[in-house]
Amino acid sequence: MKLWQKKGNNLNEKVDSFTVGKDREYDMVLAEFDCEASIAHVKMLGRVGLINNDEVKKLCLVLDEIKKEIKNKSFKIEKEFEDVHSKIEYFLTKRLGEVGKKVHTARSRNDQVLVAMHLYVKKELSEIKTKIIKLFDLLLSLAEKYQDNLLPGYTHLQIAMPSSFGLWFSAYAECLIDDLYFWQSAYKITDQNPLGSAAGYGSSFPIDRDLTTKILGFSELKINSVAAQMSRGKLEKSVAISLSAFGDTLSKLCMDICLYMGQDYNFISFPNDMTTGSSIMPHKKNPDLFELVRAKFNMIKGLPNQLTLLTSNLPSGYHRDFQQAKGAIIESINETKACLEILLLSLPKIKVSNNIIDQKKYDHLFTVESLNKEVLKGKTFRDAYRNLANIIEKGKFKPDRKIKHKHIGSLGNLAIDKLKEKIKPFL
Repeated sequence: MKLWQKKGNNLNEKVDSFTVGKDREYDMVLAEFDCEASIAHVKMLGRVGLINNDEVKKLCLVLDEIKKEIKNKSFKIEKEFEDVHSKIEYFLTKRLGEVGKKVHTARSRNDQVLVAMHLYVKKELSEIKTKIIKLFDLLLSLAEKYQDNLLPGYTHLQIAMPSSFGLWFSAYAECLIDDLYFWQSAYKITDQNPLGSAAGYGSSFPIDRDLTTKILGFSELKINSVAAQMSRGKLEKSVAISLSAFGDTLSKLCMDICLYMGQDYNFISFPNDMTTGSSIMPHKKNPDLFELVRAKFNMIKGLPNQLTLLTSNLPSGYHRDFQQAKGAIIESINETKACLEILLLSLPKIKVSNNIIDQKKYDHLFTVESLNKEVLKGKTFRDAYRNLANIIEKGKFKPDRKIKHKHIGSLGNLAIDKLKEKIKPFL
């Protein structure tokens, strides 16, 4: 059954398969939200007098039954149905007869899928934010626990200056706050109700779009009907940018972890149940899970560009091209959640090595400390720099491993309380 199909107009089977693609699979994710939007739409139709109160009750009752089937996984979208919208309308018509056919009054599949996507993304973004905040809290707790454990800081992959695990963990925590600003933008775009825009040009029916906005819990209405349809692609791209921001931070964290686990570094390790092995090298403890998180997030980082290309040069109005954005976003959201869950599982088990920078190969980490001490004694910075460079060149540098950093955001002052305060707007 296709909502657009006319009597005697049978679509070529290959064309049917090609145009539907994976829509049935992805629509199973959206089914619950399609029901929620349909319930709001039905209540609005009753309020404006397009259907009577008895019809509202009957339609809402069956839609609630469908939601229960979706939750217990007994709801299916069979091959004869093009999408979830077709299946739900068929279900309503089968149960309620002529009343079921009234559900599509004053709407189009265009605004139907749009509002379902908005509701789905809004829920998923909220769940992702919850996991990000848990990860933020975890990173800060690790920063506090290991704030006195020093490790080399690098620039250009060359040893540079002393760092610490406290500085390292809390750096990634603060980067997540920056990423939440991108999340905030995506959530703001998502939290607008497009229902009632129909096929993109509104409706001659006297619908109440403010009412559906209130029922569905949106903060705002997407006012212009054409703008609502033009949000297809833009909604997905805003979410993709948000996910890619998290991916940028966490793929870098995973790269650090993979490096630091290597025998040449030996800064950190994980228990056996967090690592994998080799089929021929019995000594191996591979950081596969962190490599996979890195890879998955690196793929997600490319998603905004994919969506930009997908929507490039499309004129206003609906185009079937947008169908390709649905799966990309659903899969990226699922991957993001899976990656966050594995990081929340694994990072508490990290083992940090002690006395790392006591090794002679890290002597030059302390050159800047020595230089600064000379400046504090009265030398100009440039003279002190040249004098110390000469000492290093002659191999006579002797490090003083006692360091005192006091400014905000340094080794000796991680300012954990300030970071906790900084994330409060997102709590």
